[in-house]
Amino acid sequence: MRAVIQRVTEAKVSIGGAVSGAIGKGLLVLLAVEETDNSDDVEWLSGKIVRLRIFADEMGVMNRSVQEVQGDILLISQFTLFASTKKGNRPSYSRSARPEIAIPIYEQFIARLRTVLGKPIQTGEFGADMLVSLANDGPVTIIIDSMARE
Repeated sequence: MRAVIQRVTEAKVSIGGAVSGAIGKGLLVLLAVEETDNSDDVEWLSGKIVRLRIFADEMGVMNRSVQEVQGDILLISQFTLFASTKKGNRPSYSRSARPEIAIPIYEQFIARLRTVLGKPIQTGEFGADMLVSLANDGPVTIIIDSMARE
């Protein structure tokens, strides 16, 4: 799994002109699922995201997690995070999982985030044409890949 995590003051996703999910202070997470991803990746990455200390403490140091600041999470599926531009100018998305594999893992990820965070997770819709808007706070943007586990 690959995730792009952005600390935001607000974010929303619209589908067909209607808002599907919206948050205030928290994290916008763009998530791609790879063919080989499994429950272990879901467990590891969801825990890492919820515990990631990228919010300021009372001294202004990034030392608090989204959980500690009682922030929200907006999760968006985005298969293009596994784009390969090695050959030519048209990206290949062959590393991204097919929907029959990706959707169950995406849904498992939503459920696990909800459990670990302790509150509902806002989402887009898997495979939909979505319009995402955000106010990136900082800006703070972090990329995590469950295969690298850095």
